[in-house]
Amino acid sequence: MSEQLPLVTQASDADAPSNWRVRLAMLIVFAVAVGTIWVTNSFLTDRFTQNTRNRAELRLALYSGNLQSELRRNAIVPQLLARDPALIGALNSGDFSQSTARLISFVDEIGAASLMLLDADGRTVAATERTKLGSSHRKSDFFINALRANATVFSVERQDTGAYHFTYARRLDNQGQVIGVIAVEVDLQKFERAWAGISDAVFVTDSEGTIILSTEPRWRGLTEDAALARQPADGAIERAIQATSDWTALPADAYIQGEGVMREVARIPFRGWRMTSFTTYASVRERVNAVLALEIMGFAILLALAFYLLGRKNALRMALFQRETAGLRALNLRLQREIAERERMQESLAVAEQSLAQSSKLAALGEMSAAVSHELNQPLAAMKTYLAGARLLLQRNRPDEALSSFQRIDDLIERMGAITKQLKSYARKGGDDFRPVEMGEALVSALSMMEPQLRQRQVRISRIVPDDAVRVMGDRVRIEQVIINLLRNALDATDGQSDPEIEILLAAGETATLTVRDNGPGIENLDDLFEPFFTTKQPGDGVGLGLAISSGIVSDLGGRLTARNGHDRGAVFEVQLPILSEDIEAAE
Repeated sequence: MSEQLPLVTQASDADAPSNWRVRLAMLIVFAVAVGTIWVTNSFLTDRFTQNTRNRAELRLALYSGNLQSELRRNAIVPQLLARDPALIGALNSGDFSQSTARLISFVDEIGAASLMLLDADGRTVAATERTKLGSSHRKSDFFINALRANATVFSVERQDTGAYHFTYARRLDNQGQVIGVIAVEVDLQKFERAWAGISDAVFVTDSEGTIILSTEPRWRGLTEDAALARQPADGAIERAIQATSDWTALPADAYIQGEGVMREVARIPFRGWRMTSFTTYASVRERVNAVLALEIMGFAILLALAFYLLGRKNALRMALFQRETAGLRALNLRLQREIAERERMQESLAVAEQSLAQSSKLAALGEMSAAVSHELNQPLAAMKTYLAGARLLLQRNRPDEALSSFQRIDDLIERMGAITKQLKSYARKGGDDFRPVEMGEALVSALSMMEPQLRQRQVRISRIVPDDAVRVMGDRVRIEQVIINLLRNALDATDGQSDPEIEILLAAGETATLTVRDNGPGIENLDDLFEPFFTTKQPGDGVGLGLAISSGIVSDLGGRLTARNGHDRGAVFEVQLPILSEDIEAAE
C-alpha cells in the first residue's frame, strides 16, 4: 500500500494541467457561442425584417394591380352593351323575353358579378340574377348618375349588410331619347375572399379615406384610425401577432392593440383609392429562432464531440495497455484487407451509379418530350380556333372583338409556358411552391380553356358546385392541368354518342372531391389505366401520358386519383385532395 501512494499522487499531479486546459477550452467555446449567437441574432433580425417588408410591398403591388385590372376590364362592358341592337330593340318594343338569356350569355364571357337592364323608369326588365327581375332602382345612385351623364359612370353603394357594391352603368339612347340603363356589377368581394387566406391585414380606402374593402368586415365604412381603435383584443390581427414582442430594435410603423406591425401603402390609380396592409413580425422571429436553434445545436454537438473524443482517448489508452502486439498486428492486416475490398466495391458502385444516372436522364428526357407534345395539343388547337375567329372578325370590320381573341391567344401562350414549366417539375418530381387554391375557380378556368372544344362537339356539361369555397393547398396551374386532362378524356369518351354528356361534381367533406363522369362506353382495363404510354385511343390520337401525369400531380399534392365504371355506362374519375380547413390555414 505504501508503494502505491506515490503513484496516485503522480497521476493526480499529471491530470491537473489537463483538467485546467479542458475547462479553459470549454469557457472559450461558451464565449464564442454567446458572441456568435448575439451577432447572428442582430444581423438576421435586420435582414429578415427587410425581406419581410419587401415581400409585403410586392404583395401589395400585386393586389393593387389585380384590383385595377378588374376595374378596367369591366369599365368597357357598359359601352359595348349599350350598342347592342337586341337590347335596344327590346327596350323599344317592350318584349324582354330573350333579354335575360342574352345577358346570361354575356356574363360568363365578361366575368362580371351580374348584369342588369333597366328601363327608363328604373325597373329591372332583364338580369342575369332572376331574383332581381322587376326590382326598382329608380333611386339608386348608379341609375341617377347614368341618366345624367353621357358616358359610363362608376358608383359605390353600401348595402344593409355592410358590404359595398361597385357598379358601372351607362344609359341607352335611341333617336335622342333615353330608353334605359345597362348596369354591370363588379365583383370586388372576390379579392376580399382571396386576401382572407393570408396573415396580413389588407384594406382599400376611397378618396375620402373610408374603408370600402377589407379582410376584417367590421372595418368597412370606417376610417383607418377608427378601424384600428375598434379592433377587439381577440381579433384577426391580435391573434396573428400575439407572439410578437418588443425584441427588435427597429421601430414599428404602426401599433395595433399595443403590438408593432409593418404598414405599407400603395396608391391605386383609380378615383384616388389607396390600399394599405399590416404585416406582423412573427415570421421574422420564427426564421431567426430557427437559425439560432441550429447554431445552438451545432455548438452542443461540438461540445458532445469533444467529450466523446476525450472519453474515447482514455478508452483507447486503456485498451492499448491491455492488448498484445501480435494481436494488434493481425487486426491491422485484416483491416487493411477489408479496406482494400471496400474501396474496390465503392469504385464498382460509383461506375454503376453513373450509368444508372445517365439512363434515368435519357428516360426522363424522352418522357418529357412526349408529355410536352401531348399537353400542348390542347392550347394549340384552341389558338387555331381563336385565330380563325379573329380573321373572320377582322374581315367583318370588328377589330375590337378581334382584340379579345388575340388576348385569349396571349393567355394561351402563357398557359403553354406554364405547362412546360410544370412538365419540367413533373420530370424532376419537384414542386414545393404550394399555396391555397380555390377548386371552384380552378374548375371555371379549366372549363374556359376547354370552351372551344366543348362548343364544337356540342357536349352538355352539368356542374354541381357548393356555394362555399372549397380550398386545398397546392399549385393552381397543376390542378387545372389535372382537370383539363380529365375533361379531355371524358370528351374523347363521348365521341360517337348521340347525346354526349359530362357531369362535374365538386364536394367538400373530410377531403375535397372532384368527380368527372361521362356517358361513354366505359373502361375495359382499369389496372393499367394510369401507366405511362397506356392508351385506348387510335394511333395518333394520344400517347397515353395524360392520366399518368395527372396521377403523379395528385400524388405530389397528397391526394389520389381513382377511376371506375358507372352503374349504367360511362367512366367516373374522382380526384381526392386534402381539404384546407380554417384551422390548418391558421397554422400555415
